[in-house]
Amino acid sequence: MVAIRLNRQGSKDRPYYKIVVVDSRVRRDGDFIEQVGTYNPMAEGENYTLDLEKVEKWISNGAQPSETVASMIKKARAAKA
Repeated sequence: MVAIRLNRQGSKDRPYYKIVVVDSRVRRDGDFIEQVGTYNPMAEGENYTLDLEKVEKWISNGAQPSETVASMIKKARAAKA
């Protein structure tokens, strides 16, 4: 199964995440198929970027977003509308 989830980057106590499309069997920070956005929990305000066109394409092809990524997608769709 293909998943859309977070891939941790950054250093200790300074997390930074890439939102990636990945085979669900791959480890958390392993190889990914495509990067569709970023998430910086240390930033104030809107702390994520997301390419909704790529996300919609992957979801239509059967990719399952994680809970955290699903909430970001929901917020991005609301902001776009």
